[in-house]
Amino acid sequence: MRYPGFIKKGDTLAFIAPAFGCSIEPYKSSFENFIKKLKDMGYKTKLGPNCYKDDGVGISTVPEDCAKELVGYYTSDDNDAIISCGGGELMCETISHTDFEKIKAADPKWYMGYSDNTNFIFLLTTLCDVAGIYGPCAPKFGMEPWHESITDTWELLTGKRLCVHNYDKWEKESLKNEENPLAPLNCTEKTVLSGFVPVDNGMEKSNEVKMSGRLVGGCMDCLVGITGTRFDKVNEFTEKYKEDGFIWFLESCDLNVFSIRRAMWQMYEAGWFRYCKGMLIGRPLHFDEPMFGLDRFGAVLDTVRKLRIPVIMDADIGHLSPMMPLISGSMADITFKDNSLNIEMRLV
Repeated sequence: MRYPGFIKKGDTLAFIAPAFGCSIEPYKSSFENFIKKLKDMGYKTKLGPNCYKDDGVGISTVPEDCAKELVGYYTSDDNDAIISCGGGELMCETISHTDFEKIKAADPKWYMGYSDNTNFIFLLTTLCDVAGIYGPCAPKFGMEPWHESITDTWELLTGKRLCVHNYDKWEKESLKNEENPLAPLNCTEKTVLSGFVPVDNGMEKSNEVKMSGRLVGGCMDCLVGITGTRFDKVNEFTEKYKEDGFIWFLESCDLNVFSIRRAMWQMYEAGWFRYCKGMLIGRPLHFDEPMFGLDRFGAVLDTVRKLRIPVIMDADIGHLSPMMPLISGSMADITFKDNSLNIEMRLV
């Protein structure tokens, strides 16, 4: 696994929009506030041509131009790291035009984003053997003041932190809108994590869980789209690192509980979960919406029990802020005890 160098004062951060851009409020003002912050902090910035475009379908512009921007900025010597402008809906179409051989041949640099950015970060890891960061997109850094999770993410990017933890509360309803684009997180809900360990033919709740392995994963909405395509080289990747084993981190955006269960089934049947040593499941955006007796726990655990592995659910990953930044491709030692979750990442 190849790891980029961490950013330092004076470096150039690039911003691109392979999914949505920052053309509308509240994202535009928040994004521009982050650009101002970076300059005040002593960093240089470079904006891709698609950052403010909005003539695409589910992404900033046509897929060919999104891919050109992505490959061009990743392989350029003019920037030191890339943060995506946002998530989106059809970044998979960007990937269809992305030259991963060029990406693989380039010097590695940090690419950070989440949600639709799974389409690139997951493939950066599994196709190119390069680590990426599953973490907040650029506009999140424009909030005033920064939430602890944003500070943690910045410290990860600058190499000051490789250990992350859960947060006391999470945001159910955001205060951020067109009139208040820089609003801080509105964390009102107590974080309640659930650990499970295999017993007999099922899973049993546990207040203490430990797991170690190589981190890989992202947004399930995107991962099931990749499964079985020409970009799916997951079995080759897992075979290469089978001695390390894997911790899959998974979260979801649009999926309801049955869609989550189908996604878990599809990835399982595709062989993706070979050598899996544990799972870290983020709060789904549709957090408490059971259907026909199936809740978010049943959606995941009925597949996990076949693997005989531990799982931690409702972690701070994904679409319900705050989120812990995770280095896709890194080795991780995860400990959970009495509602406290710690993830120590190692760049080996």
